[in-house]
Amino acid sequence: MVLCDPDDQLVEWSNQHHYRSAHEHDDQVSSVAFEWDRAFHGEKLQRWLRYFLMLNGAHIFRMKGIVAVDGMDTRMVFQGVHKLFEARSDQPWGDAPRRSQMVFIGRHLDEDVLVSSLEECLI
Repeated sequence: MVLCDPDDQLVEWSNQHHYRSAHEHDDQVSSVAFEWDRAFHGEKLQRWLRYFLMLNGAHIFRMKGIVAVDGMDTRMVFQGVHKLFEARSDQPWGDAPRRSQMVFIGRHLDEDVLVSSLEECLI
């Protein structure tokens, strides 16, 4: 499925917009990464992710992760941008350690709140 022709969009954008080459820094933008050696409760994590995006989606530039879900022999992989979110079952864990890793990039991220609320979803 093609939603737009990127070349046409790029030409149109470059003809209509001017931009500065100087780097602008936003002190409110940060990235937070987490890692756990415990499995997540699947339904609790799914509810957490939906609620988190409902409240914070406008401030989330990117999020992604590989998650160990209790009862699943495969990795759960997720990614999201703003309020758009996708999760799917991935390859089997096999002999690899069942380690969950997540990264969030956005504005107004409170690492302590993220950690404590995500830990409520762990088994």
